[in-house]
Parts: sequence; C-alpha cells; structure tokens
Amino acid sequence: MDRLAVLSVGDTFHLKRGKDRIVYAGMPSEKVYSIVQRKRNFVPYAAWGYAWNLFYPKEQSKITIDGVNILVENVTPYEIRLRVG
Repeated sequence: MDRLAVLSVGDTFHLKRGKDRIVYAGMPSEKVYSIVQRKRNFVPYAAWGYAWNLFYPKEQSKITIDGVNILVENVTPYEIRLRVG
C-alpha cells in the first residue's frame, strides 16, 4: 500500500515505523533536488539526532532511503510529491 506525501520545503515526513524521517530541502539548482535524511536516537533522559542531505538529479524518480522505496511523482523548488512504498 503506497502512501502519497506532498512536502513543501522544510516539511517532515516519517517514512515508516522504525525508519527515518525525511525533510524536503528544495532544489539547490535547476537540475538537482535535495532531501534530508534525519535520524533520531533516544537515550535515557535525553534525545539527540543527526541528519544529512541527499542530492538527486531532477530526472531520477525512483529512490531508496533507509530501505524504503520512494517514487518521486513531481518536484519543484517549493514542493515535492512522493509515493512511499
């Protein structure tokens, strides 16, 4: 069952239970879009995390993040439309 996600720049989406979250980071150039992969670890009495930017060519529509298959249906500098499997 695929889920549709429409993210504006800065919006967060949780891929699946037990998987990472992603944030749409926009397009640093006309031909490249960026998604931030964000991990969050919980330890007793504290929460901390880290993240990194992933860069993809605008033409690339099939990507995998944290083992989750994603189909990019449309991407603009302001918004990305994803099907998350």
